[in-house]
Amino acid sequence: MRILGIDPGFGRTGYGIIEAGQSLKAMEYGCIETEAHTPNGSRFRDIYEAVTDVIERYRPEVVAIEQLFFNRNVTTAFTAAEARGVVVLAAELAGVKQYSYTPMQVKMAVVGYGRADKRQVQEMVRVLLKLPVIPKPDDAADALAIAIAHAHSYRIAARVDGVVIRERGEGRR
Repeated sequence: MRILGIDPGFGRTGYGIIEAGQSLKAMEYGCIETEAHTPNGSRFRDIYEAVTDVIERYRPEVVAIEQLFFNRNVTTAFTAAEARGVVVLAAELAGVKQYSYTPMQVKMAVVGYGRADKRQVQEMVRVLLKLPVIPKPDDAADALAIAIAHAHSYRIAARVDGVVIRERGEGRR
């Protein structure tokens, strides 16, 4: 199963594509950056076009998107939520199913501890994907973690449903 993980943000949106079969493999990861002091509409368009491009190039079966959590800056929360909406729209228009994960769900799936710190999550991403170094920037590592969370959640759900998972992520009863 090919999974696109997204860490949505207004200035920086992290993305990571993994292939989840018998093992996990990173295919590509990076960060979509929008230019500060540019009109919001232009920045949202840039996010939409970049996400659409990744979806077209890799044809993921699902998009896993982090749910936003903010407790301080309301302005940042609004623009990040709008950017998240742009990502959801891009996936929807491409016909790709979306799943959402809270930061705690991602930490539980990747590290096994819901209060793990950022460094622990990044190191587990490196280990699980057999990468030589921790992916940079942090937004890309976070996006890969979100994709890994979906891969692990999918496997657990499939076992509960009695689906046998084959190497390419195809299931049969």
